[in-house]
Amino acid sequence: MRAQTVNVKESTGRVLSCTIFKAGGKKLLAKGHTISEEDVKLLEVEGANEVWVTQLEEGEVGEDEAVMMIASEMCCGSVDIRLSAGGRANLSTTEPSCILVDDELLKQINCTASIAIATVLNFSHIITGQRAATIKSAPFAVPKDQLDAVMSILKERGPILQARPIRNPSVAVLYSDPVNGERAHSLFEGVLRQRLGKFGTGVSFALACVEDEAAVTRSMQHLLRAKPTVILIASTTAPAGPGDVIGRSMVRVGCHLERFLAPVEPGNLLLLGYYEDIPVVSAPGCFRSAKPNVVDLILPPMLARYRVSGWEIACLGHGGLLA
Repeated sequence: MRAQTVNVKESTGRVLSCTIFKAGGKKLLAKGHTISEEDVKLLEVEGANEVWVTQLEEGEVGEDEAVMMIASEMCCGSVDIRLSAGGRANLSTTEPSCILVDDELLKQINCTASIAIATVLNFSHIITGQRAATIKSAPFAVPKDQLDAVMSILKERGPILQARPIRNPSVAVLYSDPVNGERAHSLFEGVLRQRLGKFGTGVSFALACVEDEAAVTRSMQHLLRAKPTVILIASTTAPAGPGDVIGRSMVRVGCHLERFLAPVEPGNLLLLGYYEDIPVVSAPGCFRSAKPNVVDLILPPMLARYRVSGWEIACLGHGGLLA
């Protein structure tokens, strides 16, 4: 990149290498701005004769072109890409979505000296129009060899970010208590309604039962017939593991037990299973309070019909201390 002074009349299409201010101190044109014919007239009115501009050299790619190339390759799903001033591209969602981020690939790309990418956290729930990521280049230009390396990695490894839409999810809830299932229903219903409301949904199907194996199994079978997006088991008791009433019932209805224990506080005693593609989540204690817990972390991807693995639950430990 080469900087030079040119006559204002010859500056159309050039990129400013420094900000231009009016006589009173107000900004007229920003650094990195591409000068238009209208800008030339404005500069002449302000009495400017020369401007300091940059000239791309061989082997360089302009900042705007570079960030737009990376943005188009680094994301998929319900995403809108907009170019912003100063060599920046912003990625926003076009509908309510869960954001999935490949953290290792993001780190690798961010080791490139001329590119910086910031995203929201993995599994974040964001609304329509909310920014999910921003890409910023070094001022004015990116070395073509660095850009080629980034694009090659993205083409080989896939996108860094996926905006997975949350479309009409259905949530089934089983309330259970050792004595009276309606007790659990009355204790948890309000908090659960508040929690699901944050994600733009509510309870589609609900049952309450006494917490014994036969009753829980029978109730789960009824809920599974409705084919909900996710089943939440709101129990007043804490599980001792997959061998307790809830865990045994999940196995009896045909669930694969994916994970017991989560490195998240509150929410350590999470039990996650899958019946085919339907996640079944037991998280005792997490439905008593509206404060953030493990359910808030895993609900967005599940509502977006993404299969959360036991490995991904294990990865929640970094940042898992919520309270």
